[in-house]
Amino acid sequence: MAGTGKRTAVLFDFGGVLTTSVVAAFEDLGRELGDEPRLLLRLFAKDAASGALLVAHEEGRIGQREFEDGLVTRLRAHGVDPGDGPGLVGRLQARLGPDPDTLALVARLRADGHRVGLLSNSLGDDCYAGFDLPALFDAVTVSRDIGVRKPSRRAYAIACERLGADPGETVMVDDLEQNITAAARLGIAGVVHRDAATTSAELAALMGGLGHK
Repeated sequence: MAGTGKRTAVLFDFGGVLTTSVVAAFEDLGRELGDEPRLLLRLFAKDAASGALLVAHEEGRIGQREFEDGLVTRLRAHGVDPGDGPGLVGRLQARLGPDPDTLALVARLRADGHRVGLLSNSLGDDCYAGFDLPALFDAVTVSRDIGVRKPSRRAYAIACERLGADPGETVMVDDLEQNITAAARLGIAGVVHRDAATTSAELAALMGGLGHK
């Protein structure tokens, strides 16, 4: 948890917050592809070409098919043959499901009168299928639509602007600590999400309590 002072608005990440764990999904797919749970996560973190593909896709500069084909090339360069590129993102998304407890927390915050927004790095052309984002949030900010991704300061600034909230009155809920650290540079308080109950308690501490509507 980072930041001080009473907060009145909340930005939520999507994958790993409104859904089940993205890290677990990547690990499960890594086992399937190469019997190595950290395979994909390691490539994105350590292989410059793989990391550049991810950034380009999340920022909307390449589509899902180009991302998948490029990732297949990088996997093969590292001795893993995943088969055809098309379908890799779908295989990852099939391992994710909605987190009803966190979705209920979002609804509760809005019912209590708090401004609630989404700030998400997108992965895949249809990664939000099944989620009515405009109905869930007061404002939606997706990396591919704005051309920048977390942890860019610009991404947080745009999300706050769309939400109509000053960074100093906003909390970011994200499953990745580095994204919380980046948000703090703008004065946004942060909660590293692990589960809905813990996140709710930390939000209550930052926001002077939550109602029970």
